Amino acid sequence: MSIHLNRDLENLQRRILALASAVEQTVERAINALFEGDSRTARTIMESDTPIDLEENKIEEECLKILALHAPVAVDLRRVTAVLKINTDLERMADLAVNIAERVVSLTDLPPIPVPMAFRQMTDLTNMMVRDSLDAFVKLDVALAKRVCRLDDEVDRYNRDIIDEISRYMKQSPDHVDPGLHLFSAARQLERIADHATNIAEDVVYLVDGKIIRHHPEAFS
Repeated sequence: MSIHLNRDLENLQRRILALASAVEQTVERAINALFEGDSRTARTIMESDTPIDLEENKIEEECLKILALHAPVAVDLRRVTAVLKINTDLERMADLAVNIAERVVSLTDLPPIPVPMAFRQMTDLTNMMVRDSLDAFVKLDVALAKRVCRLDDEVDRYNRDIIDEISRYMKQSPDHVDPGLHLFSAARQLERIADHATNIAEDVVYLVDGKIIRHHPEAFS
């Protein structure tokens, strides 16, 4: 590897890890705001998305520059490709966190509705998947990445349970309909965040082993 390529790859790694840290914090803050009914924090999250969008653009530009200038091969090429994909997933996770924040603001003006117990379990699991997928990327830990992939089905099950329980609340009272719809939406955003964490974990496996395991659940074991 040339000195210049190594320098550019190290800079790229620093930038993607900084973005990952910012996105992880944004997701966690949005989830906490939802459970605490914290509309002030939610509005702050809604206003903080632009820097993440701008950094996503800069990282993509860096990746394209490395591909054009250095024509990397083998593991170096896989690293740049993985960063390109992870970069997109991180930006979308931040967008979904903003969507959750918007639901928090909307819920403050509506009648209260019980939050299903499965919601907390789902949020804890989603938070863990985000954290572990990024740890797997930092440590190049294939076993941890595959564990994240296996957890995605569990998040989906929680999501179905939440939908069923909120549907029962909505049938009990017309006052529950509007807040119930916002909780539906928040649960959907969480489920999609977990999907993006799974994408990142799959990209880690590709980066380390050169194997594409997306749509091959048998490879998660």
